[in-house]
Amino acid sequence: MSRFSVFLLCAGVALLVVATVIYAQHANIAILDPAGPVALAERNIIFTTLLLCALVVVPVFVMLFAFSWRYREGGHAALHEHHSEWDHYNWVAEVVWWVVPAIIIFILGIIAWQSSHALDPYKPLQANTPSMTIDVVALDWKWLFIYPEQGIASVNLVEFPVGTPVHFYLTADAPMNSFWIPQLGGQIMAMPGMTTQLNLMASRTGDFNGFSGNISGDGFSGMAFTARAVPQTQFDQWVTAAKTGLAPLTESSYASLAQPTEYNPVSYYWPVSVDLFGSVENKYMTPGSGMMMDPASTADGMQGMNMTP
Repeated sequence: MSRFSVFLLCAGVALLVVATVIYAQHANIAILDPAGPVALAERNIIFTTLLLCALVVVPVFVMLFAFSWRYREGGHAALHEHHSEWDHYNWVAEVVWWVVPAIIIFILGIIAWQSSHALDPYKPLQANTPSMTIDVVALDWKWLFIYPEQGIASVNLVEFPVGTPVHFYLTADAPMNSFWIPQLGGQIMAMPGMTTQLNLMASRTGDFNGFSGNISGDGFSGMAFTARAVPQTQFDQWVTAAKTGLAPLTESSYASLAQPTEYNPVSYYWPVSVDLFGSVENKYMTPGSGMMMDPASTADGMQGMNMTP
């Protein structure tokens, strides 16, 4: 490798590093700005993994530049110090580049095992803290949020009290989708005929962007929603306001809502049919039966039969 080639290599990597640092400082990267305990734990895992990987990557790049310069074309070392069998007689080097990565992989394995259990989406966040339940239905191409305890429903907006664990039950009345609020936690699939669960909590107030993390057709790009964490008093006021002069959400009105639309505006419904969520899920499980199933009892029952909902 000539001097000019080494210079271009070093300059290119340096520009890449500078551009990455500048972008990270000015870009609004949601997963690096957690607003809840789950997202915070996930960000810490990302940073820990990056640091462990840097133990290998950084020395490799340092040696890349050092060796490229030392053994450049026409250099003294390239002519007098090159040994074709150098990587077979240096046992210290062999130990370093095999043992160090093995140790890092072992540590990453422990982190993956522990975090997979600690951040299980079905696991309640705080056992002694009352939580609220929100049912979620993925539609073409919008999100329907049903509040069974409050008797209201909203489209493309989910609001909840800050500091309160939220237990989401999710299903789909459309192609399989993925529910994701990056600043609150990881994504989870919403599938027809099944109920999945997700436990999240916001540790500060604010509006957080929610997305569909799974391509599901023409309107996928507009299948976004707002997750709003507010004080308890403001949430109570929002529930009261949502019950004023709105159309009910019955199975017949739901059929109209479920029709494919793109960039659907925020809308509210009250009252909501008690068995609506169960009927949406159940129609894919036993078509035509008309059986209504409660999402909580359905999930618990499937777990009891060693089935993953």
